[in-house]
Amino acid sequence: MAINPQVTNLIIILGFMQISKKVPFEDPNVLNGVRALYVLSNVIIAGIYFYVQAQINKKNDMTVVKYVEPAPMGSGEEPKFVATTVKAYDLQQLRALFKAQLMGVGMMAVMHFYFKYTNPLLIQSIIPLKGAFEGNLVKIHLLGHSATGELARPWKAAAGIMGAMQGGEIKTDKKSIETAERAGRGGVKDE
Repeated sequence: MAINPQVTNLIIILGFMQISKKVPFEDPNVLNGVRALYVLSNVIIAGIYFYVQAQINKKNDMTVVKYVEPAPMGSGEEPKFVATTVKAYDLQQLRALFKAQLMGVGMMAVMHFYFKYTNPLLIQSIIPLKGAFEGNLVKIHLLGHSATGELARPWKAAAGIMGAMQGGEIKTDKKSIETAERAGRGGVKDE
């Protein structure tokens, strides 16, 4: 039985909060060491993502993926039919991962350099790295899992607030796809 990743994140955060209370951040050598750990963590994540990008391009999987993307929450729009390839889908997901990583680094830079918070550096050296290895793209393209079951494309939106804000679940059943195709609401076609 696998433990939910959010539960393990909470355990790590609580553990590292206790550890960070004992870390002498006022010592410049310790502070620079923690900064180096944070930078190294992000360099490793970027390296993983660049490797995954190379694998996606190398595989060049042109299998068609069809699904119905939910309308953004509160937009009043109809769900949108999407026909794309595995390669285009994976590259789109990878762009979202890069963007999220850069946002995290930006927020951490503001918190650390502007607000002078040091404790989050330690936690943010571990959690994003753990998250990178739990991601579907990394599981498929780096760890060699097959894209079946939970890893079959398109992937379900993340549970929680972010998943709910996107307006619900992606639908892949034949009836939803045919209805959205017939509605002809400017579906996205990625080649």
